Amino acid sequence: MQRALELAEFGRGKVSPNPMVGCVIVHQNKIIGEGYHQKYGQAHAEVNAVNAVKNHELLMEATVYVTLEPCAHYGKTPPCASLLVEKKVRKVVIAAFDTNPLVGGKGFQQLKDAGIEVVTGLLEKEARIQNKRFFTQIEKKRPYVILKWAQTLDGFVAREDYSSKWITNASSRQLVHKWRAEEDAIMVGKNTAKYDDPALNVRDWVGKNPLRLVIDSRLELPNSLKLFDEAVPTICYNTKKSEVKGTLEYKKLDPDFQVKDILEDLYKRNIQSVLIEGGSYSLNKFLASELWDEARVFTSSNKFGSGVAAPIPPTPVSETIEILEDTLRIYHHV
Repeated sequence: MQRALELAEFGRGKVSPNPMVGCVIVHQNKIIGEGYHQKYGQAHAEVNAVNAVKNHELLMEATVYVTLEPCAHYGKTPPCASLLVEKKVRKVVIAAFDTNPLVGGKGFQQLKDAGIEVVTGLLEKEARIQNKRFFTQIEKKRPYVILKWAQTLDGFVAREDYSSKWITNASSRQLVHKWRAEEDAIMVGKNTAKYDDPALNVRDWVGKNPLRLVIDSRLELPNSLKLFDEAVPTICYNTKKSEVKGTLEYKKLDPDFQVKDILEDLYKRNIQSVLIEGGSYSLNKFLASELWDEARVFTSSNKFGSGVAAPIPPTPVSETIEILEDTLRIYHHV
């Protein structure tokens, strides 16, 4: 099952809104096939693992280890539970149940009804953590929210004139581009868009660009900003108009809109995760609403002396990572 989890990880950033899934098939203590869900819309982990088995007759005496309950419904691909029943596998070991109502125990039951021995709960915690984005979307009806910011040693995210480039080192910035490639969407507020003019795309890593989001309530940002170049699909949340112009969409919200309203809209769009990259005002809004799941905070050795104060995470540090002279602290909202 640990190997199946390792395989599932190869799908990160490529399978959303589906979950990452890995599968390992064992016959007489020997792995005879393995696979993972490689890309959204393509074959699931179980199909790839079965196809990797050279002698399908061995499947009738094999044990299938899979990180998530096999699907029992027709989506982009046929149901995997039916495939395992068809191949008459002897035993299936499942790490975590799929809480999607379309699956919700149906895959488990289909296997049991076919006389296949089913074991559940092996490395369940690890499997749920790996697919925390998927489970958050299904169970909380919103995307998984990651807050990210960089601050100086004396606690500022920008100077008083909002300039901040660059607080962290090149290695930290490259890591952020890796994160961008792993999430469905990325968001900034008006001030960050105005003063930093970020492209919010993936440049220092190989991967897809996330959907870009910007909050500009009164539509005060100039059209010359990179966010409005239509190079990447972008949504501008505002209170003035709804309009679509190429890959740029203006989404009108109520004048008194809250963070939850944006997350509800993203949920309806099947967006599984969003990385909030600032600024301080937007980050504090998410912290105050308690609609966040994780905060990733870089602290550099630089000092500004004064400026825009960094947000203060309300939970204890979960993990600390040194990146040359930078320190990355990760917080989880329980």
